[in-house]
Amino acid sequence: MNTIIIGSQWGDEGKGKMIDFLTESADVVARGQGGNNAGHTVIANGKKYILHLVPSGILWPDKLCVIGNGVVLDPIGLVEEIKELRGQGVTITKDNLLISDRAHVVLPFHKEMDAAQESALGKKAIGTTKRGIGPTYADKARRIGVRMADMRDPGIFDEVLRRRIKMANAEMERMGLPAMDEEKMVAEVSAAADVLRPHITNTIPVMHEAVSSGKSILFEGAQGAYLDVDFGTYPFVTSSNTSSAGACTGTGVPPHKIDRIIGVCKAYTTRVGAGPFVTEDEDISNHLHSMGREFGATTGRPRRCGWADGVLLRFSAMFNGFDEMAMTNLDGYDKCPEIKICTGYDLDGEILAYPPATVDEWERCKPVYETVPGWMQDISACRSWEEIPEQAKKFVKRMSELIGCPVTTVGVGPDREQTIAVQ
Repeated sequence: MNTIIIGSQWGDEGKGKMIDFLTESADVVARGQGGNNAGHTVIANGKKYILHLVPSGILWPDKLCVIGNGVVLDPIGLVEEIKELRGQGVTITKDNLLISDRAHVVLPFHKEMDAAQESALGKKAIGTTKRGIGPTYADKARRIGVRMADMRDPGIFDEVLRRRIKMANAEMERMGLPAMDEEKMVAEVSAAADVLRPHITNTIPVMHEAVSSGKSILFEGAQGAYLDVDFGTYPFVTSSNTSSAGACTGTGVPPHKIDRIIGVCKAYTTRVGAGPFVTEDEDISNHLHSMGREFGATTGRPRRCGWADGVLLRFSAMFNGFDEMAMTNLDGYDKCPEIKICTGYDLDGEILAYPPATVDEWERCKPVYETVPGWMQDISACRSWEEIPEQAKKFVKRMSELIGCPVTTVGVGPDREQTIAVQ
């Protein structure tokens, strides 16, 4: 079965954990978009791993991991990540990690441009991770990008890299930024290219061979649906399609080869960085932060937190085509006597069933809540649906109704073993 896993909110929903949970029955795990602005945290057998570019399937033996053509790849960052994972005992070879030769390369000057552009926005800053993602996708669209294929021949790569650095330095001069050190950049990026070169290949035939031979593929989405450049809270979005369609364009596997699309959501809602957030609430935010929860795996920033948002999830299920939803962090409500669920957005007196298009309208929306009783007990030790308290079951059922697709699994903690099938 070929399955796409998509974050249904603003990222950080626990996709890494769900991918890890489902990888046992998969043969291939593939990333199709984003870059090392992703931060997937997986806790397996009591050990914590944070993955930025490497697919989460790398933590399982005998699984093939593919970084697809839609990803923008920081070679220096990837080499550091591989080194760290190997230091944790993870096996990474040219046989279990493949990188698309069509993936675009994030270079050091992209990060400098990213930071400068964010700073120039002042109070209207987007909240980018400053990893160079946007400028790299911009280069791709402008058709001046450097691709992993260019790395295959060191001589050609040196020429391509120097030419692009000279162009970038001219751009940076126009932006009032100091020029980058060409020799230093060439040395650092070329050293990373030497490490990654054995992994670079045309991954599209590999993916199609997996499909035709009946192997099971998991497509691992990065970020979340509302950071999608088309469907998200534009301009407070990332620069790629984080929706389910991006998994196909980012790996070369056509849509009709997909069997199942699973959304991942938190039982509540979180967001990192700027942008509208209708159900944001100081009380639930303080509650979760006091538990040591909701700090970004990539940025370390405290996440903004809010109540469950049925409007957000309903629209996400629509444009992603979710067949089912996996809900994480249900235990975050363990000490809440009451839980608020947003069922509509009040925009100047009109009740909306779906989010509006503009940031101005988003920011004028007020949540329409219904309140349900909490369960006021620790559910982190539950290992079956029968053990889940009745009030928690009712909350999950109500969310399924609002979303428009069934919640089929719930998470009651960060470990693999704390994932429960809903019955």
